[in-house]
Amino acid sequence: MRSNQRRVFAGAIAFAAAVGLTACGSSGDSGGSDSGKIELSIGTFTEFGYEDLLPEYEKLHPNIKITHHKTGEGGPYHQQLLTKLAAGNGLEDVVAIEEGHIPDVIDKPQLFNNLADIGPKDVKPDRWLDWKYQAGVAKDGTWIGYGTDIGPLAMCYRKDLLDAAHMATDEASVKGYFTSWDSYFAAGDQYTKATGKPWFDSASQVFNAMQNQLDEGYISKDDKLAIESNKDIKRNWDKVTAAVKGGQSAKLVAFSPEWNTGFKQSAFATKTCPSWMLGVVKEQAGPDNAGKWAITDAFPNGGGNWGGSYLAVPKQSAHPKEAAALAAWLTAPEQQIKAFEKTGNFPSQVKALDSPELLGTTNDYFGGVKTGQLFATMAQKVGKAQYKGPGDGKIQENATSPALQAVEQGKSPEEGWQQAVDSAKKIVK
Repeated sequence: MRSNQRRVFAGAIAFAAAVGLTACGSSGDSGGSDSGKIELSIGTFTEFGYEDLLPEYEKLHPNIKITHHKTGEGGPYHQQLLTKLAAGNGLEDVVAIEEGHIPDVIDKPQLFNNLADIGPKDVKPDRWLDWKYQAGVAKDGTWIGYGTDIGPLAMCYRKDLLDAAHMATDEASVKGYFTSWDSYFAAGDQYTKATGKPWFDSASQVFNAMQNQLDEGYISKDDKLAIESNKDIKRNWDKVTAAVKGGQSAKLVAFSPEWNTGFKQSAFATKTCPSWMLGVVKEQAGPDNAGKWAITDAFPNGGGNWGGSYLAVPKQSAHPKEAAALAAWLTAPEQQIKAFEKTGNFPSQVKALDSPELLGTTNDYFGGVKTGQLFATMAQKVGKAQYKGPGDGKIQENATSPALQAVEQGKSPEEGWQQAVDSAKKIVK
């Protein structure tokens, strides 16, 4: 989803009891009723935009009654989800899973229905962008989740701050700054030397975007810790920490009160911007900075994704085919467009990305730019899905991000790297 709950929260949930488990029976809210209706339940977190869609589905399907369990924060929601999966009871018929938590379930396909078997036959993988579909499929081929939204990345920047640094702000020049990570950090050196002010908000925000562009994350495809064996991770670390030492980082912890205030105080000139970040920028920067922020359809090394979720049907569901039909309808192009119009969650369906409603969407705060068209373009730039093995999200949250903050606070890049490696080894033993 498009809020600060994007972060992968700490807290390991034991799954020993779940290994080999194939739960049966129904969830607490499923089953028949006196009216003869099939009762389905769905669990989501933050804002999926389903408040109007679920009653619409009930009208289209008079034999279905839906109960919606909505949690405010993604962290507690996913902790409860994992606990209920391990216990084998208490889950809804349809559950939402945020992309940062997919690594925690993708290796346990025995706990989920295969949507290729129980889903509507006209729902094919080519409905989705290929990388979105692939990220919801387990190694054994089990199609665990129908994709909901995505968070294609672009770069936001302050035109007035670039002007003050005597840097060109015409379209070609701006895109040149953001062609590659090397050009991005080179532009940062130019900006910092001219102004004495930071270029970006947070080392971890930049590093995470770089990390998500790699073919494999912190875990290799054979589910081994790769933070040391994958040399690209260390190469990215060296580039980011060199920028930190050069004064390019505002040293702000993302989504902290200080980070929020940083937008209002013009504490940095650029920001990695998934589609849902535009609302955050507008809210935190405030009306005084309207029109000063701009966005371009350029991103270092091509593109990337930050955010998005899936709808899955646990084996616990008493009505798996009906649950899959509901999940398929909610993630269809027409409904993804309606959810986008309500909450701004960016569609992952190929047909939705071509819709006039999406392509015509503009954002006055960012100078009237056609943000729907811009992010549809950026979504197409994302390559294949990155493999994120079990523990990947926990390493980002509890190993590399704290280590980068330590470098921002004075640790040497090598000391910070060793801290990240040691912490990662404790997470993935």
